[in-house]
Amino acid sequence: MKKRFYSLLLTALIAVSAMAQGQVKYVFYFIGDGMGVNQINVTETYLAALKGKIGFEPILMSSFPVVGLVNTYSATNGVTDSAAGGTALACGKKTKNGAIGVLEDLKTPCTSIAQWAKNAGKAVGIATTVAITHATPASFYGHQPSRNMYFEIGQDLCKSGFDFFAGSDFHRPNTKEGELSLREQAKAAGYTILTGGYKEYEKKGRKADKLIMLQSDEQNEKLGSDHLPYALDQTKDDLTLEQICRAGINYLMSKGTDGFFFQLEGGMIDYACHRNDIGNAINEVLDMDKAVKVAYEFYQQHPDETIIVITADHETGGLVMGKGPYELHTDLLRFQHKSIDELKWILNEQYKKAPKKFTKEAVEKQLKQLMGLWDNIKLKDEQTERLTRRWNEIEKAMADGEKVNDRISDLCETVKHVISEQALISWASGGHSNGYVPVYAIGPGTEVFQGRIDNIEIAPAMAKIAGWQAE
Repeated sequence: MKKRFYSLLLTALIAVSAMAQGQVKYVFYFIGDGMGVNQINVTETYLAALKGKIGFEPILMSSFPVVGLVNTYSATNGVTDSAAGGTALACGKKTKNGAIGVLEDLKTPCTSIAQWAKNAGKAVGIATTVAITHATPASFYGHQPSRNMYFEIGQDLCKSGFDFFAGSDFHRPNTKEGELSLREQAKAAGYTILTGGYKEYEKKGRKADKLIMLQSDEQNEKLGSDHLPYALDQTKDDLTLEQICRAGINYLMSKGTDGFFFQLEGGMIDYACHRNDIGNAINEVLDMDKAVKVAYEFYQQHPDETIIVITADHETGGLVMGKGPYELHTDLLRFQHKSIDELKWILNEQYKKAPKKFTKEAVEKQLKQLMGLWDNIKLKDEQTERLTRRWNEIEKAMADGEKVNDRISDLCETVKHVISEQALISWASGGHSNGYVPVYAIGPGTEVFQGRIDNIEIAPAMAKIAGWQAE
């Protein structure tokens, strides 16, 4: 009886999906890099705690009517990396860890849903909060045996002909001696490159034949070329995923292709979780949800022609809510006002500018203001002692004329551990796990994503709903 029920259910879902074919014109594909089930859970638990209640306060993406669980293992590993995970989500094919848009033999290319949309005559946008040549976005246009072949992946981007790209920059854009930089190659391929944020897009972007939006050169100089600022660290002048989503929709609609495919990655969720930086991770999930809201506004205007699908390539950090006592204190995370990376930068800059004023009292003042320690997050004596030992190591390095930055990093690492401990959050590692990731969806035909599915099922199902030919 149960087997017959599931068979009938599957038949019904396929029928609903088939009805949507040819009807859907606009496809949004959000990927929260490193965003497992617990990354969503802790975010919603935190929002509830801010209101003084135990439970959860739903964010937009998890409120979508279709909810499922996704397996993430790769062809060669029980725990995937972002390259194999991205290739599975983009191309519907399992591959070896580290491979971009090729099969396990590392030679045979596989095409992505972005290419299937392009072949169907639709406009295509690829966007991220990290470098546009990083593993997840690269999986939608690149074909390389190694994710570390950034220059070759950048060349694949230039050859793709896709309409819109956005992110921090090309990563390592000048690594091939005697060749043009990737920015120069992109311009030669007909791309207009903007580095002035959304305001510059409004002035110049709409007229571009093909467009690449990057963050400012000043931010690249500070952060490196591989990511936008964390949400916690953003200023009003920084490029955000929300702005990218708004600009991308506007630009893709202007192409007059009667439809588009738009992939957007919240890539910094992964970064924050690799660092076990819990307050930061929560704010990155909320930051991606802001971009989802922009897509949802579009969906509300075109509900019969739009689908939004949200998932992740893997979980990062082995995040667990609970650490011994049967309670949580996620409300304390509201006092973390900067990422741990930004805290390191601030303290290093403070030392460089005035080493003689870099005292224990000055550092404690920063930890109180930026991280909430002592004044708002009451520490145990043992935690204060650990932080004091870290300061003593900094003081010794200064006295001995040694480099101080490594000791400052050690202090900041202890700060993040103390914050997780106080919130009763634990982490299994600084790497990926094989934990389930969620899939959320809304729009015609998206019922096929209900239940437990494999990551290679998502792109072909989306293509079927849109009426695009998967290759």
